[in-house]
Amino acid sequence: MRAVIAEDSVLLRAGLVQLLQASGIEVLADVGDADSLLALVADLRPDLVVTDVRMPPSHTDEGIRAALLIREQWPGVAVLLLSQYVEERYVAALLSNNTRGVGYLLKDRVADVDEFIEILHRVAGGGTALDPEVVAQLLVRQQSDPLERLTPREREVLSLMAEGRSNAGISEALVVGESAVAKHINNIFTKLDLTTAADGDHRRVLAVLRFLGVPA
Repeated sequence: MRAVIAEDSVLLRAGLVQLLQASGIEVLADVGDADSLLALVADLRPDLVVTDVRMPPSHTDEGIRAALLIREQWPGVAVLLLSQYVEERYVAALLSNNTRGVGYLLKDRVADVDEFIEILHRVAGGGTALDPEVVAQLLVRQQSDPLERLTPREREVLSLMAEGRSNAGISEALVVGESAVAKHINNIFTKLDLTTAADGDHRRVLAVLRFLGVPA
């Protein structure tokens, strides 16, 4: 895997570079601002970009705007955003057009090295990864139909789906069998009125988008 890192904190950027390299990920370059990130992506076409949400000069939304531009111009480049705080509007913007190869994590998650590296590979492989804190806040906010049809367990399963977990990952997290997970997911599809004509992966994405309040 070939990666580019964009983070304005010199210490954190150096730590990310060392962490990725120690895990066998080739770091092509690391920069501290969004303009340099865009130039590098255009030139190097990495497999994955890891970028901060807030970067110079205004330290507001430069990173997310760069991520959205990367996903528009180079859809084959996966993007993992790191943020100090949960900012739901950025999640919606990030997922509005393409749910493949995208992630949004709080910076605290980097401390769990094994999980962080697994997430990098998942996102680079075309999967999704949302921070559990983001999912928890969205779960509290989304109380309208048809989500209120779901049982508490089904909402747990859907929240884990939104984090990007596979059926096996959900099974492990909830300490239940994979057949039970599959049953819950089928119930979710039915209650969210997701047609059986669509394939399983597509319905899974639609369910997560419905959960996040993102138009499909």
